Amino acid sequence: MDSVLILSTNINETTVEEVVKILQKKASKTVAVCNTNTLVRSYRNPTLQKKINSFDIRVPDGFPVAKASNLLYKNNQKRVDGYNIFHKTIQKGLKNNLGHYFFGGDEETVIKLKTKLLSRYPNINILGYSCPPVMNFEDLIKENYISDLKEKDPDVVWVSLGFPKQEEFIELLLKNNNINSNFAGIGAVFEWSAGTKIKAPEFFANIGLEWIFRLVQEPRRLFKRYFVDNFLFIIYIIKQIREVKK
Repeated sequence: MDSVLILSTNINETTVEEVVKILQKKASKTVAVCNTNTLVRSYRNPTLQKKINSFDIRVPDGFPVAKASNLLYKNNQKRVDGYNIFHKTIQKGLKNNLGHYFFGGDEETVIKLKTKLLSRYPNINILGYSCPPVMNFEDLIKENYISDLKEKDPDVVWVSLGFPKQEEFIELLLKNNNINSNFAGIGAVFEWSAGTKIKAPEFFANIGLEWIFRLVQEPRRLFKRYFVDNFLFIIYIIKQIREVKK
């Protein structure tokens, strides 16, 4: 799988279908879903960027990142988002009894998520879930939070702790434990799939307007991400384009 450098993060040139295919085989593969917030914060934090670049797969989540790839490298890269990776992995895994585990989120959301998924995919193999209290990622790898995950030995662990905690948790967990499961950090996908938050229609996501839907729902939490980080992303990408042209 080829990759390109966007704000010093290696972003794979890939598709949802290719990532889904990889996740069908248990092989300790790690997936980082990279949006503008991921890239800007990583660009400004070399330690965090090193962790993101250590993931096996780093996908361009969102229109702006895919468009930056197009502009910088003259490719046809499309957005590869966590929501579609999640649902298409479940769909494809039904015939192979792929085992899923959910880590993170609040228990009310995860219970609703399970109910929705069982209704939509009656044969889905949900092996378990863990909803630890809010804490730093170092404490999350303590045995009382991960013992069930290790015992169930799922094919895919879906992690919803938000960026960068979910990526730091995955990186530290696999560094200190012999676990064969694949891991994907998917942010708000639990809430969208459970129906506790509204996901933007695919049309809006494909033209870069998904942020409006999220901002309306969580203005205080997301204001900085969309008005500061997005602005910085544009500035940094312009700088990178100018450097490429030199």
